[in-house]
Amino acid sequence: MNCEKARNCTRRQSSAKEAYSLSDDEKLIRQWIYEHGPVVATFTVYKDFKNYKEGIYVHKYGDNMGLHAVKIIGWGRENGTDYWLIANSWNTDFGENGYFRILRGKNHCGIENQIDTAIMKV
Repeated sequence: MNCEKARNCTRRQSSAKEAYSLSDDEKLIRQWIYEHGPVVATFTVYKDFKNYKEGIYVHKYGDNMGLHAVKIIGWGRENGTDYWLIANSWNTDFGENGYFRILRGKNHCGIENQIDTAIMKV
């Protein structure tokens, strides 16, 4: 975005103190979130994901639609199934008020493949 042209934002120079790419170790990802806050993940979106409304998403059908970046903000377990709690960017009409849950610990749809995070300068 070009702030000068948009005139609805202020450009601010900031940078991360430290930036990291985490391994696909589910325990390490949980530890990072617990100690430092949310992380950014990229996962493969399949056609059935667009129909997600609630519950723990498990890919069942449909073609690969590409990659999507999201923010993992937490985790939990429901009826014996581990999941990641994720903030999506597709508006509050999507899923569970803009959030969704996806299978955790199985690298489902590559959700644990590429985890990036940073500690910001303040």
